[in-house]
Amino acid sequence: MTFRYFAYGSNMLTTRLEQRCPGARVVGRAEAEDREIEFSKPSIDGSGKATLRRASGQRTPGVVFEIPCSELEELDKCEGKGRGYDRCDKFRVRLLEDGEVLETTTYLATERDGSLKPYEWYLALVIAGACEHQLGRDHIGELQRIDSKPDPRYNRKARAKAMKALAKAGFVG
Repeated sequence: MTFRYFAYGSNMLTTRLEQRCPGARVVGRAEAEDREIEFSKPSIDGSGKATLRRASGQRTPGVVFEIPCSELEELDKCEGKGRGYDRCDKFRVRLLEDGEVLETTTYLATERDGSLKPYEWYLALVIAGACEHQLGRDHIGELQRIDSKPDPRYNRKARAKAMKALAKAGFVG
């Protein structure tokens, strides 16, 4: 048994998601209609993480993955289900290749703070995932214009895992 997961943030980078869910396989590129990405989800590390907010007429691209149901609990843990994110199991997205509408699982912030900024390594994961899956110059350009901040803890475990995923995907040397 598997479920479909819509990634729009750091989990778009396949190597990042595979660290968490080794059985993840790409289904295709998709978009969430009437949603806009922002980095306003308060993280315990003091930075802003990605979430989607309602925005009429906007579309946010992402990637649909198929993941074994046995890995859902680990994804919930990594995504912070019940600790800042709600899991939505009936999140509708439209595949870009053929227009098919799918019900997917995704995670949406329960609280938002517009003053937050993502750490540079976190934003790099999001941009790398958008590049890997060719989510369009406009979207990638928008992500590149997001103001990020340096992580004050250079040796943070999450940063080390992020750098490893980026290197494995060929985005850092």
